[in-house]
Amino acid sequence: MTRLSSDDFRALVTAMASAVADNAERLTELDRAIGDGDHGANMQRGFDAVAADLDTLAAKPLPEALKAAGMKLVMTVGGASGPLVGTFFMTLGKELPEEFDRAGFTEAFSKAVAAVAARGKSHQGQKTLLDVLFPMQAALEDGKSVGEIATIAGQAAEATIPILATRGRASFLGERSIGHMDPGAASVALLASVAASMLEQQP
Repeated sequence: MTRLSSDDFRALVTAMASAVADNAERLTELDRAIGDGDHGANMQRGFDAVAADLDTLAAKPLPEALKAAGMKLVMTVGGASGPLVGTFFMTLGKELPEEFDRAGFTEAFSKAVAAVAARGKSHQGQKTLLDVLFPMQAALEDGKSVGEIATIAGQAAEATIPILATRGRASFLGERSIGHMDPGAASVALLASVAASMLEQQP
């Protein structure tokens, strides 16, 4: 893991936008159970907006491209997820050097997760996307492969099903939030899977 080219970034964004579009209805169904029922549509709108600006973004150095993509997500996703997902990408871009090793990426990722937690005033165990981000951070710090990290992300999303929501829209449901996967956690796991598939092909 050293440097992603503009073509790599273009391929990653295209794959993420496609995956979000393909899974938008599933994400919306998850959100209908414990939220406002618009998470899939919101995420699709945001990633479609990033993809539509891909020529401009891909011309930037990777850190700047990530920051710009994050800002676009903040402005277009809407709901609670927009600021959180956007903050992750903005902070990752801010903290990531143009050329980086595993340690540099791990440090930047950790700071991005901390920024999401601060923005959402949340922590692990409250049935939010942080229930996936924190296990991913731990897996990175433990030296897991990108494939293993994606698997851990998927398992962490599944593990939100029995959790009682204490933050976000789902917290208003109390005990009724139990038995449903958090849609934000599902989105993060989906994006992790897409990123892992691409990064596994890197030399």
